Order: sequence, then structure tokens, then C-alpha cells
Amino acid sequence: MSDPRIVAASRIDEDAQYEVGLRPRSLDDYIGQDRVRENLQVSIAAARNRGEALDHVLLYGPPGLGKTTLATVIANELGTSIRSTAGPVIERPGDLAGMLTALNEREVIFIDEIHRLAPNIEEILYPAMEDFELDIMIGSGPAARSVKVPLKPFTLIGATTRAGLLTAPLRARFGIVHRLDFYNVADIEEIVRRSARILGVALDAEAALELARRSRGTPRIANRLLRRVRDYAEVRADGRITMEVASAALSLLEVDAHGFDDIDRRLLRTIIDKFNGGPVGVNSLSAAINEEADAIEDIYEPYLIQIGFLDRTPRGRVATARAYEFFGLEAPGRDGRLW
Repeated sequence: MSDPRIVAASRIDEDAQYEVGLRPRSLDDYIGQDRVRENLQVSIAAARNRGEALDHVLLYGPPGLGKTTLATVIANELGTSIRSTAGPVIERPGDLAGMLTALNEREVIFIDEIHRLAPNIEEILYPAMEDFELDIMIGSGPAARSVKVPLKPFTLIGATTRAGLLTAPLRARFGIVHRLDFYNVADIEEIVRRSARILGVALDAEAALELARRSRGTPRIANRLLRRVRDYAEVRADGRITMEVASAALSLLEVDAHGFDDIDRRLLRTIIDKFNGGPVGVNSLSAAINEEADAIEDIYEPYLIQIGFLDRTPRGRVATARAYEFFGLEAPGRDGRLW
């Protein structure tokens, strides 16, 4: 599912050439997600001391928060290489079997969007993850027989934005499970400063803070906004990103103080105006704003819910009092439809 917005948390084409250079290489360089980082430091150190493969790791959370980056960092900390693929790419059981048999001892295989693995592919993972062996069927019909192929101990790192779509048997085989949350402003500000140093951009302290505030708690968005503001500074100013330059550039990009763009504002205003603040079902909302229901659930909602502008209830989506205040409107009382 693609999202062409400047504040898209999902990766867009232009991100690829920059993200590799901006990614941290070690846990010490990895900014934010302190609880996750500290737990991983302990787990990795223990695995290295014992000379064993690290337990399989599941990383989940909204897009753009650094799951792929963290997988690479884990491999670096283990002193091994990483082989990357994605759930939708693995079409045949033989594809996955070939990847697993090619792994060296204690090597890492990373599967992005692991919730999108086909059921017949997923079944191959069960014995591979649990017993480090492949259960391969040879022949067909009455002559078919099962052959067990041993694998070298490895670590599977799975990443997903939809942890609820993982099957229970697959999820149970991950020994280490961590959720990545939206970053706070201080951590995003530090990420912006670090990226500016790597890109060779002159960035004032106030401008760094303003970029962090409008980055929706997401490093990928922060780095993308930094690049766009850098372009503006080079063309419309002297190349230095000051507070004035940052504000003008972000206004031109139509990214407001909350990091909202036109779609965010339209979604909230539709709930308030057309559906009296809600509750409204996601399919009705999808039809009203002409956006896919999956896009609303996976792309637009998580951040709006996180910062308290939207509630997801059993009856549907509800605009909160903060959403009304944002538009200068008076929210309904507790006996009104808002609650």
C-alpha cells in the first residue's frame, strides 16, 4: 500500500537512497526506544557469551519507527550478516527453504511484513524456528515421504505493522517480542540533529526542535522533512536552516504544527461535520473521504489516536475534544454523541 504524502510513515522511493546512510550501526547509536534497546542489549550479550544464536525476534508497531534499522543493528551487534526479504516476496516454499539452508551458523534472516506470509510458507517456518530443521515432502500421493533437513542455528527477525494478523503458532515461536512506539519530541530532535550532521546541513537549534514537533513521532518522516527543508534553504535562503526558514518551508509543504497534512485535517473534519463527531464505521468514513479503509486503519489513524485526536470504539471512530478544539469548535458534552 503506497502513501505519497510528505508525512507518510511508509517508505517511498526517494527514501531508499538516504535511509541506508542515515541508519545507526549499533545500539549505542540507536536513538530512542530505550526499553527495547536495553532489553536487546542484555539478550544479545547473553547470546554472544554463550556462543548461541539469539532467540527469534518479533518487532511490531507503526511504519517508519525503525524496525528494519533495528534488525540491521541486531545483526551488527551479533557480529554476523543479515539476509533480508519480505513476506509478499516469498511465493513458493522452495524460496524460503533455499534461504534457510543457505544461512551460516548464528546468521540473521529478516522478514519484513511477516504477517503477509502465505499459510503454506508459514508452515515451513515452524520446525525451522523451533528445531532448526526443514520438513520437506518428497514425491506425491501414496509414495510421498517426509525428509528432515537439518539447518544451522539462526535468528529470524520478523517485522510487522499488523501484529494482530500473525497466527498464534507463528507468534508463539518468537522468544523476544518488542513493540516500537512513536518517539517523543526530544528523541526525534536528536535524530534530526544527527541526520543534519551526516548530510552536512547547517541547522539551528530552534529549527531542529520545530522539525521534531512536526514529524509525527516518526524518524522516517523527520528525515524526509529535513531533506525537503534543506532544499528550500538552498533555493530560498543561504543554505542554513533557521527557525524562519523551517517555518516557511513547512508551511509551503502544508505540514502544520501537529504534523498534520490536508488528508489528516479532512478526515477529522469529515467525522465532525458529516457524522456529528462519530461514531462512524471505517467503511462509511472511507466512502466519505474517498480513501481505502485499509489506508485509514494502517496509515492515518495510528498517529491521530496516539496524540488524542481520534478514538477507535466498538461502534466506530469518534473525534475527541482535542479535535474540536483544533478546529476552534465546541465539543459536545458528555451526554452528546462524542461520548
